[in-house]
Amino acid sequence: LSPRFNWSELIPLRLWGRTLGLQTENSQFLLEGMPFRIFGGSMHYFRVPREYWEDRMLKMKACGLNTLTTYVPWNLHEQERGKFDFSQNLDLEAFLSLASKNGLWVILRPGPYICSEWDLGGLPSWLLQDPEMQLRTTYKGFTEAVDAYFDHLLPIVVPLQASRIHYPLCPQYKKGGPIIAVQVENEYGSYAKDPNYMTYVKMALLNRGVVELLMTSDNKNGLSFGLVEGALATVNFQKLEPGLLKYLDTVQRDQPKMVMEYWTGWFDNWGGPHYVFDADEMVNTVASILKLGASINLYMFHGGTNFGFMNGALEADEYKSDVTSYDYDAVLTEAGDYTSKFFKLRQLFSMIIGQPLPLPPMIESKASYGAILLHQYISLWDVLPSLFQPIKSEFPINMENLHLNDSSGQSYGYVLYETVIFGGGHLHSRDHVRDRAQVFVNTMYVGELDYNTVELSLPEGQGFRQLRLLVENRGRVNYGLALNEQRKGLIGDVFLNKTPLRNFKIYSLEMKPGFMKSLRHVAGWSAVPDYFVGPAFFRGRLWIEHQPQDTFLKLQGWEKGVVFVNGQNLGRYWKIGPQETLYLPGPWLWKGSNEIVIFEERTAGRIIQSVDIPYLGRTQYVD
Repeated sequence: LSPRFNWSELIPLRLWGRTLGLQTENSQFLLEGMPFRIFGGSMHYFRVPREYWEDRMLKMKACGLNTLTTYVPWNLHEQERGKFDFSQNLDLEAFLSLASKNGLWVILRPGPYICSEWDLGGLPSWLLQDPEMQLRTTYKGFTEAVDAYFDHLLPIVVPLQASRIHYPLCPQYKKGGPIIAVQVENEYGSYAKDPNYMTYVKMALLNRGVVELLMTSDNKNGLSFGLVEGALATVNFQKLEPGLLKYLDTVQRDQPKMVMEYWTGWFDNWGGPHYVFDADEMVNTVASILKLGASINLYMFHGGTNFGFMNGALEADEYKSDVTSYDYDAVLTEAGDYTSKFFKLRQLFSMIIGQPLPLPPMIESKASYGAILLHQYISLWDVLPSLFQPIKSEFPINMENLHLNDSSGQSYGYVLYETVIFGGGHLHSRDHVRDRAQVFVNTMYVGELDYNTVELSLPEGQGFRQLRLLVENRGRVNYGLALNEQRKGLIGDVFLNKTPLRNFKIYSLEMKPGFMKSLRHVAGWSAVPDYFVGPAFFRGRLWIEHQPQDTFLKLQGWEKGVVFVNGQNLGRYWKIGPQETLYLPGPWLWKGSNEIVIFEERTAGRIIQSVDIPYLGRTQYVD
């Protein structure tokens, strides 16, 4: 690969006053009229602590990349209908401006659907309150919601486009920002339920001031179905099949070739292996793509973490939820450390660029704080009376349709359904549990209902007793044709001896920051006994003498639940693996005392371990 490009002057801050932005001419990209190739990497601001954004960008530059790509998650920016949040870790304007400061161009992928192994592909769950909802179509209820969202999102990003033009939404002339391209939706060719939808999304962008080059993104099978006039088609893959890039010529003539997603690794599901992709094979494929004259975006350069309850899921032959880590076996690890892929890619890109690359930033050391004792607990049953006001309903109500959060429903976490039964017998879910229910009679654990187990035997007993179903939303499917069926909780009747259960008390366990703060002051915390089973909350303290550092929490001896540190939801753990440690970023820790709260569904340990090395599970190479 002979050196052909010197891009030292083609960086955002050195091109003030530019007028042209990114263009296509014949089979190449031009940036301000000069030949340009996109060497991109994906990093999502919502998966990385804000304090580390710049570090990851500097590592991109040191690897030889010139462009950053990011999705925009609608379901974080509008968690409740009509309430928008672009602050703190969701400050998209700050993220894009930081990319510009660090010499990176940006390809923005605003959706509204993003896939990304993210709950419902980034779509807000409150859309599913409408029983007729048709996501990713021109169904009026969907487009009205998209229009309202874009009305808030696009005024933030339009002034950060690269071209120096007069913006309809900004009366003054702008000198330009880092955004050189905007993607229209995402992999729509694999969905393709509405032939008018892509044109609608394109016009929604154009009518709000987007002027940069538009792109679409699909795998080979979806390419011809995901096209929209006026947008450059790009392709996604991991293995470079013979003729794959030439196939782009069959859907668009004389256009530059771009791999929007070159998959550097793969994601993991609970109960499966930790997937890895051979570094030499990856780099050799990147080299082959570049030899063919194409531009490339590495998905992912840095994966980060599905903090909280935001992981997505797959539903092909069976439902499989994604793990908390989004390490992805990417170029940087989940905690931002270098891998062999980084140095191999750096060597490859430096040969092509033909100029010295910046030195890679120093690695931040990780801490091992040792054993942390969880010395207090409180049962979920003891928390209910003081912290929750149940919703009373004759019929079961799915999570999204609970009258909560200013009528936006409940998005994530757990829902507890309680009703009164007389006697025992045969309990049948009719496959109405989404996704997993622990079943209790009073406080006695009986068993679980899920996609595979739809019936249980309830023991006989004297008098009236409480039947309790604690239902977990394990993550909504983010890809495929089942998006409209992603309501969670109890989505229909559950039967006892062929009679549908009625008259429920329904408790929302979304575990938002306000709830965790209230939990701290509730009465009833006591010392943990030698043996105890959940569901319960456990708490302990981590004392840090010096400046806090990143660490990883190992939950050996615990079964399944969620970890909160200083009120931050680190995500889920589950003993079935593959993931065995949860990433805890140093910026979320304090010097001195740090509160750790664990919600454990079943079997609790007494301690957790803070270690300095992650363990993501038994590995399996991607085929």
